[in-house]
Amino acid sequence: MDLVTNKTIDKLKYDLVRNNIITFEDIEKAQGLAAAQNINLGQVLINTSMISEHDLLKFLEDKLHIPSVDLEDYEIDKKCLNFITYNEAIAYKILPLFEIEDILTIAMADPLDLFAIDKIIERTNKTIEPVLGSEKSILKKINEYYDAKGKVQDIETIANPDFKWQDELHNDDLDEEHLQNLFRAILRHAIKENAHELYFEHNEEGLSVNFKKMGESYSTGTIPSLLINSFIQMIKTLCALDPTVSEVPQLGKLNFNVNSIPFMASISAFPTINGERLVLKIYHPPKKIDELIQDTEKIDTLKSLLNTPGIILVSGGALSGKTHLVYSILNDLTPKNMVAMTLESVAKYKLQNTLQCELNESIGFNMDKAMRFIEFQSPDIIYFEGISTKEGLDFLTALSLNNKTLITEFLADNMEDLRRKFDRSEFSMFKSLITCLIFIHNQNSIELFDKKALEKYLL
Repeated sequence: MDLVTNKTIDKLKYDLVRNNIITFEDIEKAQGLAAAQNINLGQVLINTSMISEHDLLKFLEDKLHIPSVDLEDYEIDKKCLNFITYNEAIAYKILPLFEIEDILTIAMADPLDLFAIDKIIERTNKTIEPVLGSEKSILKKINEYYDAKGKVQDIETIANPDFKWQDELHNDDLDEEHLQNLFRAILRHAIKENAHELYFEHNEEGLSVNFKKMGESYSTGTIPSLLINSFIQMIKTLCALDPTVSEVPQLGKLNFNVNSIPFMASISAFPTINGERLVLKIYHPPKKIDELIQDTEKIDTLKSLLNTPGIILVSGGALSGKTHLVYSILNDLTPKNMVAMTLESVAKYKLQNTLQCELNESIGFNMDKAMRFIEFQSPDIIYFEGISTKEGLDFLTALSLNNKTLITEFLADNMEDLRRKFDRSEFSMFKSLITCLIFIHNQNSIELFDKKALEKYLL
């Protein structure tokens, strides 16, 4: 796997020691972290607070005699965006600023990257004047100015049953259009095979592209090492994740259309010693509730229970469609005179008559804080994604006792698995408050148990 480097920092790293800015031990430690996390040395030095971004830029400016630019409130000449493509900007950490006669001034996080400079000179026939900019601010401005170009275009499925995403693969092409087409081909392939999940992980050959459906995972091919960094940064940018951060988990989402039908994918980026692992979970648009539950009597029961304090539990195996069903219930059955709210890591689709709340760990809005403050909003119906902690279980129980209607999900492969899990003592109060259990056996088999039936089958 190719390591991410910054030639400028690598060349001048020991000058940092000689100038008593950081110690030799700090450099050794930072190099180890950079190799383990596959990010450049400069980002490690800043992320670990061994040196501030301002001090590092000042040091480089003095050493290279290249001026630096503060991009925070800088307005670039937008016409210059035509000289550098989105993916070139992302791959080389560069941003075009302005042009005077035939001299194009660009901000660079790595001004000694002569390969990047030569490539831009060759394509534009301009004289390039580099100025120093921080990697973080350059990537932020790229996301801001290239926003319209960084969207996934509409995807049309292909009738050809032999279609594979590798048909779009060109091993050494870093062009923006190529990487966009490659990602769109992967999404198209996943939708064609009805995969609910796809994940990208590093291996010896490059970046493995894996699909998952019906609980089974399989590899569909590998993206070459040369394309990995640009490809991952493109995906993270599209999903509103920070492409400069790889050492902590991030969560985002991606909206795209397939045959003019809106789809949504949640994305999780997670650091490993081999490099970041990206997982995308694809969510189909919610169907009408009568398409999922054909029995009108059961639908009427659900309507009634949404007006009744207690817990509506939606259970089933992984990727069985629990969230999809909950969205259909909230979209079609929420009484208009009641306040319904959700607490979700990622909102999958915009619901009518429901207030959706996305958690945001980066600013401290986590499930714990949401649970402590949501009652001040006086909701009648609350949807929680799932029960993951004892505290969450106790809180759901307390809300139910406070005359709220709760909807939540619970993972169980079958009814016997559900009974076994509910035999644990911590579930005794919780399961006594369940007014309805909806169990998804498969796409064509959804059972609904009211309180009376639950006493026979579960309690």
